[in-house]
Amino acid sequence: MNRSKTVVATVTAALLLNLAIYGLGRAAGGGFRFTAAGRPAEVDALTVAGFTALPLLAGMTVVAVLARIWPWVVPTALVVAPAIALGTIPVMTIPADFDDPSKIALALCHVALAPVTVAGLLRLRRRK
Repeated sequence: MNRSKTVVATVTAALLLNLAIYGLGRAAGGGFRFTAAGRPAEVDALTVAGFTALPLLAGMTVVAVLARIWPWVVPTALVVAPAIALGTIPVMTIPADFDDPSKIALALCHVALAPVTVAGLLRLRRRK
């Protein structure tokens, strides 16, 4: 699989997994509503998709391009990417006033990104 296909496969896997987690959160009674700037807001499937696909696509693309020039990029990304995915839980998800099923589902979406991203990065590392 070439670099482009690896990036697309990684983003697609993460997207499908996070949408499944979101669906399970909804099925468990999660309303996915919170307060932002003093107003009610809601995380919907499109928001989950965007917050999953866009940053991951950007990051994986940068790594795929730069890994051709600098071989240290992939090992660095193997540390940075999961740290960002997991580090955003206490910064974004926990402080928000979500109900428990929503908070758990969204935290699991962040957790799910770590192994999917690592798998994609390891695949990029094998590409020469």
